[in-house]
Amino acid sequence: MIKNVSDQLVEMLKQAGVKRIYAVTGDSLNPVNDAIRRDGEIEWIHVRHEEAGAYAASMEAELTGIGCCMGSSGPGHVHLINGLYDANRAGNPVIAIASTVHTDKLGTDNFQETQPTLLFQDCSKYVHMANTPEQFTKVMQHALQTAISERGVAVVGLPGDVASAKAVEVETSSKSYKTSSIFRPTDESIAELADLINKNEKISLFCGLGAKDAVEEVEELARKLKAPISYTFRGKIFFDKEDSPYTVGMNGLLGNPAGYHASHDADVMLMLGSDFPYTDFLPTDNTIVQIDTKANKIGRRAKVDYAYEGDLKDTLKALLPFIKEKEDDTFLAKHKQTFLKDLESYEASSDDISKEDHVSPEAAAHIINRLATDDAIFTVDTGMSSVWAARIIKAKKNRYLTGSFNHGSMANAMPMAIGAALAQKDRQVIAMCGDGGISMLMGDLATIMQYNLPIKIIVFNNRSLGMVKLEMEVAGYIDWNTDMVNPPFHKIAELMNMKGIAIHTNSELESGLKEAFDYDGPVLVNIFTDPEVLAMPPKVTFDQMKGFAESFARKVFTGRIGSAGEMVKAGFDAIL
Repeated sequence: MIKNVSDQLVEMLKQAGVKRIYAVTGDSLNPVNDAIRRDGEIEWIHVRHEEAGAYAASMEAELTGIGCCMGSSGPGHVHLINGLYDANRAGNPVIAIASTVHTDKLGTDNFQETQPTLLFQDCSKYVHMANTPEQFTKVMQHALQTAISERGVAVVGLPGDVASAKAVEVETSSKSYKTSSIFRPTDESIAELADLINKNEKISLFCGLGAKDAVEEVEELARKLKAPISYTFRGKIFFDKEDSPYTVGMNGLLGNPAGYHASHDADVMLMLGSDFPYTDFLPTDNTIVQIDTKANKIGRRAKVDYAYEGDLKDTLKALLPFIKEKEDDTFLAKHKQTFLKDLESYEASSDDISKEDHVSPEAAAHIINRLATDDAIFTVDTGMSSVWAARIIKAKKNRYLTGSFNHGSMANAMPMAIGAALAQKDRQVIAMCGDGGISMLMGDLATIMQYNLPIKIIVFNNRSLGMVKLEMEVAGYIDWNTDMVNPPFHKIAELMNMKGIAIHTNSELESGLKEAFDYDGPVLVNIFTDPEVLAMPPKVTFDQMKGFAESFARKVFTGRIGSAGEMVKAGFDAIL
């Protein structure tokens, strides 16, 4: 049989390490569908919405190094965009095929015609149309190489007639290449950094996702310096260990006071593998050192005094022999003690509440953390469910936790869990979803059903857009149009051949969650959480307190709250 462009596409994807693609077939994508069927090695995952497919491919890329999704003409590939934005901002190597109308129809306002090169420009590292079989090979090779080397999204626009055309040999490579190099600052820079660290007493380490492969080196540096380790949300699952003498918590909007103050009280703060976006939580009056693999990221979040480009593991291996061990652990002990008090307050806030449909979300998260396996993969929705994950889920032997931490999209947890469950079939996968998030892409529960993926979906159902409600209140607005009338998610799960469990009271939490974790198959647990439980950031500003007061005052005047006394109590309960 004569090889066509779609056959060549399949060969190139396999060579790059792609194991499966996430797509809804149709129209111009059908030649690719047929090539994958005939080849038989790449798995086609039939998602119900292309956005879910893009999220799943992104998650697979995050775990394995490469992911692939596809969308057919016009609306099919337009649906990919939100998931691809998330993948690109997260640094996940995803190759996306945007099939489109035949080449002779381009530029004629044809049915379902779009311009992929314009459409995907802002959510990719590379996007180009393959208008001929000769061009396809070159464009596809460049796309794969860019996605892998620059860690992001690459999009290939593929007209249907090109996809079914005879493949043509070209003079350039059709393979993609994964390179590996030692990458660290010069010896002079290492000496400069060591001298700075050795001259100062109070050092803190602030770690992001870029430190995930250098955990041992970071902890050894902390041991030598008696330095507290704080971290970003993307970094927490590598450092937030219950038995760590150095961990003092997370900094940022969802963080805790110890993580915040450890950075601010230091003489020198080392930003290690972090492009932390919340500049309000970073110090301005101490010396800041930033180490990153990409020099263009250095200094754009904080007033950095010393900048070094390099792989963190390589850099710390070179640095550690020159670091003098410190004896005084007063600075570390102070912030560790604050962190342990923070943990006690989170435990206290999860005490039993007898009122039905007012389950403590903190208590739920504590039990999830305890029941989950040591190598579980957690995917977390944006919203209040991410707060409980940030503050309560702990690192174990090989746990992984992720979410839409850069793009901040709703509805990411469940489709990310699909990608995780397919890519890592021997690991437990837990999706911590909000009711707003699960509602948005609920159709892809059918994908979980079709492939019988043993995902544990935990819905924190507070019947509202809880994070938006909090945002409105701290800004002084009345929270309006944040309430949600939800279907019984657990019953919908049952209709999709999944186990459905409803939890209405705190007394049902232990048995209900244990039943879910013990079940050999997909489960959806619908937890009716307390809608009034909100979470304040570690640094509460006067403007935020003022905003709460204004919001609750307006609720009194509009009849939302019955009395000034109720207003004051509600306001201070939320703040404290």
